[in-house]
Amino acid sequence: MAYHNLRAALLDLERTGQLVRVKEEVDPYLEAAAIHLRIFENKGPAILFENLKGSQFQAVSNIFGTLDRSKFLFRDTLESVKAMVGLRANPMEAIKHPFSYLGTGISAIKALPKRVSGGDALFREIKISDIPPIVNWPNDGGPFVTLPVVYTEDPVTPGIMKANMGMYRIQFSGNDYVQDKEIGLHYQLHRGIGVHQTKANELGKPLKVSIFVGGPPSHSVAAVMPLPEGVSEATFAGVLGGKRFQYAYRDGYAISCDADFVITGEVYPNENKPEGPFGDHLGYYSLRHPFPVMKVHKVWCRKDAIWPFTVVGRPPQEDTSFGDLIHEIVGGGISSEIPGLHQIHAVDAAGVHPLLLALGSERYTPYEPVARPQELLTIANHILGTGQLSLAKFLFIAAKEESNTPDTHDIPAFFQHILERFEPERDLHFYTKTSIDTLDYSGDGLNTGSKVVIACAGPKIRNLAAEIPAEFNLPEGFSNPKIVMPGVLAIQSPKFKGGDIEKELFLLNEKLKGISATLQSQFPLLILCDDSDFVSQTINNFLWVTFTRSNPAQDIHGIDAFTENKHWGCRGSVIIDARIKPHHAPPLEKVPEIEKRVDKLGEKGGSLYGLI
Repeated sequence: MAYHNLRAALLDLERTGQLVRVKEEVDPYLEAAAIHLRIFENKGPAILFENLKGSQFQAVSNIFGTLDRSKFLFRDTLESVKAMVGLRANPMEAIKHPFSYLGTGISAIKALPKRVSGGDALFREIKISDIPPIVNWPNDGGPFVTLPVVYTEDPVTPGIMKANMGMYRIQFSGNDYVQDKEIGLHYQLHRGIGVHQTKANELGKPLKVSIFVGGPPSHSVAAVMPLPEGVSEATFAGVLGGKRFQYAYRDGYAISCDADFVITGEVYPNENKPEGPFGDHLGYYSLRHPFPVMKVHKVWCRKDAIWPFTVVGRPPQEDTSFGDLIHEIVGGGISSEIPGLHQIHAVDAAGVHPLLLALGSERYTPYEPVARPQELLTIANHILGTGQLSLAKFLFIAAKEESNTPDTHDIPAFFQHILERFEPERDLHFYTKTSIDTLDYSGDGLNTGSKVVIACAGPKIRNLAAEIPAEFNLPEGFSNPKIVMPGVLAIQSPKFKGGDIEKELFLLNEKLKGISATLQSQFPLLILCDDSDFVSQTINNFLWVTFTRSNPAQDIHGIDAFTENKHWGCRGSVIIDARIKPHHAPPLEKVPEIEKRVDKLGEKGGSLYGLI
């Protein structure tokens, strides 16, 4: 379906019962976000806020709230897009099957960006303070843009075909920003916009930035797609949307003519201001840190502009559906780029970046009677050096067997397969003093921490316990052991105090080292946590707590541990200390009084009756 603008897409969703209008006045401070969260949790429709307190504009959220709704929006183009991306990742297919791919190149040519003289987005000029000031979480530093398309061109070779369109968060006000004149951009220098900024810095010139909000839904998807090298986001948006990306230039800035809002400005070399805090996709606040500041040039909007937003928080959230759509489009694209890799799964419940599960080939020494990870470690190095995968902290990788290796998306089965086979003396491989996600505060500094690869190959070597035996005793202060899944035990532990960790580990080590080797083998993974009931309640709780609250080099310990030739291992159970630590960012929490206001909208006669 070729939507000319955002409103056309929303009317199509409403026609098919996939959009609800909230007619009551809604406060953009916390309340709109709380409504979004409640609707998303119930797998509900897109939400059009018709009456935002203090705002002249309507707002919409949850457009991409389910994979089915995303596929509906792109129902006429999805297959051709998958073919285009697959062809770029594997061009030999076009040579093998030329007639099957004949239409793919034609579709891309028809979708090339189209320069026009002007567009609806330039209807009238407004100020930043006119835009709905939506705040998602109580400790956020101010209102943020959460569904922007941030456009920059290469300062050396300008033009739309080499431009970058990315989705980076933007703070509108608060902190030290001058109202209506400055806004904050949160991105890392290795991202597309960062590459452009680095080049502009080298030239001693400001980088021109255009921010597009709203417009056809395909524009938002293009901004988050991990496209193959050489595929322009604007062209991709045209193929996915069934309509060419229309753009113009105004005052030297590129303008999306179909956007609802356009903000232009410049980022000057080495000019930063504190940005944040912001409730983020790991389920915690990312805190205040210096990031580039953009000097606002102008703000435009279309006549019937609608402000789209999303809410970021502990997964799953709407960005989960973005990930599902990307997987639908890309499929095995990443695995085809890494020799020997069959599957990889960035686990959403663990915040995506902290945890990867992978299947790879193990073919280096097929003549050896006992398989051990070798090729898997080469593949692991490749994974941890690839794009966004390089932000991972934990990589569990197993050898793909013909019959008994589970899919990486079957998380309990995959963990069981790993735990039945890995050897803790040999199969833990650490990368220390390296980079992790900027938003992850489990490390030892901003954007710094460690990684671990846990690999396994070969037959099952242990049986995992699904019940806690009577002889399993813990030292004083440790209590309430709970089975998370076979072989994984959550142990409620004393509140973390940095100076006590060695003493605690000594007591735990001495107590558990004394129990039988068979019993230790049945529980190869122990999780130290603040609340073992919570961790063991669901697989998602286990994944979230364990992998967002631990830094491998600091927080992985083991029973009867040793270091040999700088390799760390243990002869008993592996221990992950997933307690909250003083340097961690605080978790996101809902506000009870806001939740009560949302409850009223779900009562009979309210706009959300029957939906929450």
